[in-house]
Amino acid sequence: MAYPVGMAKGQHLSAYQKGIVKRYYEHQDTVLTQRLSELVSEVYLATGEKQADKLWKSVEQALAKTPVEPARIGKILATRDVKELARAVADLSPGGRLAR
Repeated sequence: MAYPVGMAKGQHLSAYQKGIVKRYYEHQDTVLTQRLSELVSEVYLATGEKQADKLWKSVEQALAKTPVEPARIGKILATRDVKELARAVADLSPGGRLAR
């Protein structure tokens, strides 16, 4: 099997690289919440149906990675309720009821 340049089989990460990876996973929930916050704004301001469909697909993918109940996610996506989406994002934010 051919490996890309710099990615040899069995390559190990340096301590510095391990730290970067560790911090990435530690803050992944914060990054996801921020992305969902941005999506709320983008969905609200979407002008075309095609643009809105693409944004709602992104919302669906992002919400699937959160602790929001699947039934609530289904309801938000079925109704495309931006206010309910914003409430769900607020629950995920620090101090919200679903914050980790």
